[in-house]
Amino acid sequence: MAFPSLSLFIFFFLFSLLLLASSLAASLSSSAAVQDPELIVQEVQRSIHNATRARRKLGYLSCGTGNPIDDCWRCDPNWEKNRQRLADCAIGFGKNAIGGKDGKIYVVTDSGDDDPVNPKPGTLRYAVIQDEPLWIIFARDMVIQLKEELIMNSFKTIDGRGASVHISGGPCITIQYVTNIIIHGINIHDCKQGGNAMVRDSPRHYGWRTISDGDGVSIFGGSHVWVDHCSLSNCHDGLIDAIHGSTAITLSNNYMTHHDKVMLLGHSDSYFQDKNMQVTIAFNHFGEGLVQRMPRCRHGYFHVVNNDYTHWEMYAIGGSASPTINSQGNRFLAPNERFSKEVTKHEDAPENEWKNWNWRSEGDLMLNGAFFTPSGAGASSSYAKASSLSARPSSLISSLTSNAGAMVCKKGSRC
Repeated sequence: MAFPSLSLFIFFFLFSLLLLASSLAASLSSSAAVQDPELIVQEVQRSIHNATRARRKLGYLSCGTGNPIDDCWRCDPNWEKNRQRLADCAIGFGKNAIGGKDGKIYVVTDSGDDDPVNPKPGTLRYAVIQDEPLWIIFARDMVIQLKEELIMNSFKTIDGRGASVHISGGPCITIQYVTNIIIHGINIHDCKQGGNAMVRDSPRHYGWRTISDGDGVSIFGGSHVWVDHCSLSNCHDGLIDAIHGSTAITLSNNYMTHHDKVMLLGHSDSYFQDKNMQVTIAFNHFGEGLVQRMPRCRHGYFHVVNNDYTHWEMYAIGGSASPTINSQGNRFLAPNERFSKEVTKHEDAPENEWKNWNWRSEGDLMLNGAFFTPSGAGASSSYAKASSLSARPSSLISSLTSNAGAMVCKKGSRC
């Protein structure tokens, strides 16, 4: 009879640890790019260590998966009444993205998108352009076909839990020169190019948009962005792209399928502002029908940790312009094609150049002939800058990524 109360105590204890880590990181960082990423590493390692020790001691905590993001909020049967608690569960370089945590709950009741310049109250577009922080949820299942890019304003959360929400069949989400964005639990697919039209991006401003790339999520000069538990597939360009000086990003628990150029991180080899880019890619499932760019990186620091790669046709992880790539605790299942076994692709440079790029594989599980070609210094300080959380053993990938993608969360029960 004492177990339920003890479980609740442990849950709030662990949650408080994550909240404390988030507060410490926020006070230590005065800019979007983390000045000392090793502090984040240490904070997250402590949180994971404490969570693991508690689960070992209390084996009946069946909701614990070892995935520190999910274990932060999914054990709470009252998650629907405590939605904004999710903002305290991010880890990695995007851990300080609070989205609309400090704002009101906004309920999307209208799936339409009739007027991108003067959107109707009740629509998703009306919510995302507001100046005030908002936590955006959905009244029911819906498919939203956007006429033009959904251009978001700062301090917004799009939270699809409790409904099946699809953004599909038109242009999709643009995060341009804004900060503190959370996108959680949304199905994003069949995104098309948009543009050559007027689109509103705030209550006071609208302007002319040229043709967009057709990404599922386009991050352009954005910072403190967290994309979590989304299902993405079959878009015109990338599923998630981050360019033009974007940084402080975490992409986690997503399920990506049926796409060619999955994820581009870095604008071009000559765009040196992307040297400040820091991205955590964690607990994602890269699934069937994928070809390349999981991700393709330029210039910055990229922590690829505890992801499940079950499909690729050309390569999994690539890059150019000397990015630092720290691959830890991933599972790579190579395709049967004999010439596509290599996980990595060093692009746009001869070997005498790319051999100095810092690319490392540590604790990765290589299956069906998969192999990773490392380069650069084996123990460079650059890897500290490309570390954002403590990797779990690759043998745990099945449990860590088993719920990747948009989930069906029922109110009144654990998600």
